[in-house]
Formats: sequence, C-alpha cells, structure tokens
Amino acid sequence: MKKEVTAVQENRKYTKVIVTVSVLIPVVVAILFGVKVPGYTLSFLPPVYATINGITAVLLIAAIICIKSGYRKYHERLMKTCILLSALFLVLYVLYHMTSESTPFGGQGAIRYVYYFILVTHIFLSIGVIPMVLFTYLRAWQGEFVRHKALARFTFPVWLYVAITGVMVYLMISPYYL
Repeated sequence: MKKEVTAVQENRKYTKVIVTVSVLIPVVVAILFGVKVPGYTLSFLPPVYATINGITAVLLIAAIICIKSGYRKYHERLMKTCILLSALFLVLYVLYHMTSESTPFGGQGAIRYVYYFILVTHIFLSIGVIPMVLFTYLRAWQGEFVRHKALARFTFPVWLYVAITGVMVYLMISPYYL
C-alpha cells in the first residue's frame, strides 16, 4: 500500500513538472521572439533547423519500425535522439528569430492559403506535442509500456506531422529569405 501511494505521489510530481514545462516553453519562446539581439547574423540557421526537423521525421519512422520489429533498445535510443534533436531545433529556431526579422511569405493565390494552413497547424501542434512527448516518454521510463503504447499512438503522428511540416514551411518560405 505504501509503495502504491509513493508511486501516485511520484506521478503527481512528474505531472506537475511536465505541465509546467509544457506551459513555460511556448511562453518563453513567445517572449524571446520579442527580444532582438543586434549585431549578430544567424541567417544560416533556417536550413540547419529544417534539416534537423527532417532528420527527426526520419528517425521517428525508424523508431517505429524498430519497436514493431522487437528492437526495443534501438527504439529507445532513437526516441531519445528525437527528443534531443527537437530541443536543439527549438534553441536554434529561437536564436535565429532573436537575431533576424521574420520573413514574410511572398506567395500569391491558393498557395498562400496552403502555406498559412500548414504554418498555423504546425505551430499549434508543436505546442501541443510537448506534453504528449513528455508524458509518452515518462510512461516508458517508468516501465508502464501499455500506457506508453496507448499514448504513443497519438503522439507519434502529431510529432511526425510537426517535423514534416517544419520542413515544408522552410521549403515554402525559403525563396523569400533576404
């Protein structure tokens, strides 16, 4: 009984941390978007962080193949790599936007609507995927593989969509970079 109470308390603690982190990340990113650091040019970063998104997408697919093939350790390593790549992406993305003005999309007609649809869904889902990834990881880390798998069925496609649309947004706006 005492062990069960401790596990519940531990889960509450982790839940509070994940919720806090999931709220703080978008808030801090939004605040940092308003901060401009003059004198630095990091204009080389968009293709770098787009590539990171592309690699993340490929590794997410590889991780699913690994787990379905019974290679749990490779799956675990790939997923940890995806989390690190996503964190690196976020740091580089913020650094770029702190040192550079936003690039307006110059496309006209229907492509403009397609671009903004992809961009808006990418942004909102990138915020929503943060707690999904963290809770999915927590469940695996705690050995709750049934609950991990149940949540991963939702987390994987959202995370994959965010990674792929990150590349798409870059490809669509890259002709308009100065």
